[in-house]
Amino acid sequence: MKLRKVVSVVGAGNVGEHTAALLALRGLVDVRMFDLPKKDGDRIIEPVKGKALDIQQMLSALNIDGKVEGYTVSADGEGYQALEGSDIVVITAGFPRRPGMSREDLLEKNILILSVIASKIKKYAKDAIVIVVTNPVDLMTYAVYKLLGFEPKRVMGMAGVLDSARFKTFISREIDVSPQDIHAYVIGGHGDEMVPLISISNVGGIPLKDLLTKEKLQELIKRTQFGGGEIVDLMGTSAYHAPAASIVEMVEAIVTNNKRILPCSVYLDGEVGEYYGVKGACVGVPVKLGNCGVEEVIKIPMLPEEREMWERSVQSVLKNLKVVDELLKVMV
Repeated sequence: MKLRKVVSVVGAGNVGEHTAALLALRGLVDVRMFDLPKKDGDRIIEPVKGKALDIQQMLSALNIDGKVEGYTVSADGEGYQALEGSDIVVITAGFPRRPGMSREDLLEKNILILSVIASKIKKYAKDAIVIVVTNPVDLMTYAVYKLLGFEPKRVMGMAGVLDSARFKTFISREIDVSPQDIHAYVIGGHGDEMVPLISISNVGGIPLKDLLTKEKLQELIKRTQFGGGEIVDLMGTSAYHAPAASIVEMVEAIVTNNKRILPCSVYLDGEVGEYYGVKGACVGVPVKLGNCGVEEVIKIPMLPEEREMWERSVQSVLKNLKVVDELLKVMV
């Protein structure tokens, strides 16, 4: 009988590796890691197995119980049998964002990769909750949702948790207050049109708009919207520490069933989609997470100017949705 939840992380690059390590350190779940082999000169190596063993030994050094295993898979989908029994599958696999590259530039390359992974989740982990991290995340979440055919509550994208963490970081530094006392949401697409919600953001219950000038707020909003690009420009590749921590927040909310309200990219349709003005697309909104996945999409009030920003953000996602649908027609 399985006593601990199992989280499978598909893709053991920077984000996947850090996610696996943080999950293991929390001691709540067992972790399985999946990735491709690599060529090292004349020999083929299996980094995912080495990373898993390294994390396992880290747990021993810290006297933490847990099981971490690594599995080498092929690009055409061989080797995914160990997905069986997974409670949650986190997809971080894909090409990383490089300087000068938009998230949309990654679209076609990454959708091909995720189509293979989705077929293996359907085969070996048909009851799992799936968290998509691969960029462009709103479009990739939509693609995975369509490819899997799972109910909407079991497929979600990680973006808003990360964007909100960035917003909180900039607020914390600006007013010299612990991020623990800052409540801030960022919704919309995970791109340059994302929507930091000033109207409901507060510091210790004090509205953020009462603590900072309009000019400073706009400065923080812009830095949040371009937060990922700032790190890409500085490091030469995408962020991974904060994204990994954001994934862990979502996983913990699901595993512990603690009913956290977190902004996630989810499929919007029907009555709640009508409220947000979205029909049949994945966009970031606040949701209540529990052990079944998305238990409720929260209808958050917006000021007219925030609603205008929201609509622009939605359009930035929808503009590439037809491209995704055309690619999916070829694959399904």
